[in-house]
Amino acid sequence: GFKTCVLTNNWVDDSAGRLFTATLVNMLRRHFDLVVESCRLGVWKPDPKIYTYALDALQVKPQEV
Repeated sequence: GFKTCVLTNNWVDDSAGRLFTATLVNMLRRHFDLVVESCRLGVWKPDPKIYTYALDALQVKPQEV
């Protein structure tokens, strides 16, 4: 089968609506093999490091995605 990943530029949400954001991300995790959040890594798209992280975490090569 296929491995799936969400790769997002996001930020730590300290707003009043943060529960909604946290709930949404947790719901996404159930449907994907990997959810990569830039705020947790400290690296943002288009920095190649975020893509390398996702590839390594999924154990795939660039030509396979």
